Amino acid sequence: MTRRILVLAHTGRHDAMAAAQEACTRLHEAGLSPVMRSEELADIQAEYGLLTAPTETLGTDVTLAEVELGMILGGDGTILRAAELVRDTDVPLLGVNLGHVGFLAESERADLAETVRWVVDRDYTVEERMAIDVQVWRGDELVAQTWALNEAAIEKANRERMIEVVLEVDGRPISSFGCDGVVLATPTGSTAYAFSSGGPVVWPEVEALLMAPISAHALFAKPLVVAPTSVLAVEILTRTNAAGVLWCDGRRSVDLPPGARVEVRRSEVPVRLARTAQTPFSERLVRKFELPTQGWRGPVTHPQGITREVPHGD
Repeated sequence: MTRRILVLAHTGRHDAMAAAQEACTRLHEAGLSPVMRSEELADIQAEYGLLTAPTETLGTDVTLAEVELGMILGGDGTILRAAELVRDTDVPLLGVNLGHVGFLAESERADLAETVRWVVDRDYTVEERMAIDVQVWRGDELVAQTWALNEAAIEKANRERMIEVVLEVDGRPISSFGCDGVVLATPTGSTAYAFSSGGPVVWPEVEALLMAPISAHALFAKPLVVAPTSVLAVEILTRTNAAGVLWCDGRRSVDLPPGARVEVRRSEVPVRLARTAQTPFSERLVRKFELPTQGWRGPVTHPQGITREVPHGD
């Protein structure tokens, strides 16, 4: 049976197109069939000519149901785009970071050959990440529904005017204030927009939902962490007649007139990410944000096998 690997690349970048060519060649040489979207194939062919490896076209030669795994070449934005593409399937995504921070990626560009080997050998595990379902209401009318892996961000529509909002958890109001917006995030999204808004970093294994106000004019406008079973809501108040806009993962938007209500709850459908190494999240956090750890001595193991923590002053 033919093993097909979907290769998705940020074709607006030369390094991503070159990486896609190399990945397709290595997959083909290993006996796997690379698959690409027609528009990305066209971009690469316009820049470099025909690919050196036979490559099937998604939607013409192959359906997503026939794909074993998606190899994503780019930054977190490219991985979010891929998650949107495979949303209604069980296809896991393996990211190769060509961007800056790249929290969702599993490996770096320099590791591409080894990453292909991991795929060939099926030397990876699949991790399920919580996603959120997002609904927009106007009165009793459901006007839009979508989803997000990182966050649903409610923002002001006009730069010169704040929006007035009231926050709600599980059907009860928490606080109202003027602000630039509110971020409703997953643990995966805690290192993205929610982090920039002053929210906490939440380990991916933690099951929770986050709410982080953006530039709020209020004495109490702290980030909140609630149960994964909770329902979060943000209402755009009508008293200033200022409109907002909803952005989900920075990709899908919905206009929010005064009086609109956004509800967020845990989705029953997670996003599946392929992992090739069991790197602790703390190590990933330090590496991605280049955090200083000088002076750390760590635990000491004695000959008897007893481990004790060593204070920095010892």
